[in-house]
Amino acid sequence: VQLQASGGGLVQAGGFLRLSCVAPGCTFSSYAMGWFRQAPGKEREFVAAINWSGGMTFYADSVKGRFTISRDNAKNTVYLQMNSLKPEDTAVYYCAADKGPYPPTKYDYWGQGTQVTVSS
Repeated sequence: VQLQASGGGLVQAGGFLRLSCVAPGCTFSSYAMGWFRQAPGKEREFVAAINWSGGMTFYADSVKGRFTISRDNAKNTVYLQMNSLKPEDTAVYYCAADKGPYPPTKYDYWGQGTQVTVSS
């Protein structure tokens, strides 16, 4: 499974971005999807996850109420809508896929990452 993340960029604090991750050529609806991020000098951390149908979602406390994960199985795409961005949201964001039970305890496939920079 190849994952292609996009949508990152530079935004001012309080602004918004929408990340996309497309997984062409696979049975996308078979996979739970997740977003992770890694800031410079820090460990990679979980951001959000969504089950195969989109009916169940889960968020890190740090983004709850500001970020929304969603998916469009017809387009093989998962999204991360990020509102009220803060400088501490600055990181490389990665999408990931897993075919196991939800919620995933590990992810088998990872995208290449997209940079999000939030200026104060």
